[in-house]
Amino acid sequence: MSKVQVIYGVHAVRAALKYDPGNIVEVVLERQRRDAKLQNVAAALEKLQVPVQRVSRRELDQLADGGNHQGVLVRYSGTPPQGESALWQLLDELGEKPPLLLILDQVQDPHNLGACLRTAEAVGVDAVIAPRDNAVGLTPTVHKVASGAVGKVPFFQVTNLARCLRTLRERGVWLAGAAGEARDDVFHVDLSGPLALVMGAEESGLRRLTRDHCDMLVRIPMQGTVESLNVSVAAGVLLFEALRQRLASKSAVGN
Repeated sequence: MSKVQVIYGVHAVRAALKYDPGNIVEVVLERQRRDAKLQNVAAALEKLQVPVQRVSRRELDQLADGGNHQGVLVRYSGTPPQGESALWQLLDELGEKPPLLLILDQVQDPHNLGACLRTAEAVGVDAVIAPRDNAVGLTPTVHKVASGAVGKVPFFQVTNLARCLRTLRERGVWLAGAAGEARDDVFHVDLSGPLALVMGAEESGLRRLTRDHCDMLVRIPMQGTVESLNVSVAAGVLLFEALRQRLASKSAVGN
């Protein structure tokens, strides 16, 4: 069942217009603002035949809860995060295609989730999975940072991540957890088969139980003095290495 969300900011609203305009149910615009970028978005929104309100900057600030709305906010009834049963159905529908999944263990920063979703869409990830508790969901900030990827990448929230990991392993999905102290670096392990890359939380990394369910741990080799990368940056490195290996494998088969 769809739940009405608030999305604000020119980029996030433009993405909703591009990918899912039918689920925009109401538009709120800043009355005094007249810059060209906003006017172009406003003109497209007004063609949707949904209610349009023009309000003061103060009213829009309140509706966006102090967020950087850039003069535009919409109420959006897009698809909410999906559950476990839908995840198994998606995997069944992939058939012989080896799945590529991204699992985020208690990532709480909406900017990180949004960036992960954006990278996941660019790589062609089949699903992004997160626990329902102690983790950020599809907030307006996530929509804004993801720039349309929320509507393109299936996002699943599960009530028991450990159980989900066990089931993935039973289905033949190899679980690779990211850990700075891991023996193997990501550029020297096989990521071309059925794979779930498992990323830990911003400060604490992988939880012990999550780590225990992984088939292997991998690290990103670091050459400088920085000890670790932001989780969304690290996810990008791992995902694109997995994509590189998959493309190389296809090329080898084709030759």
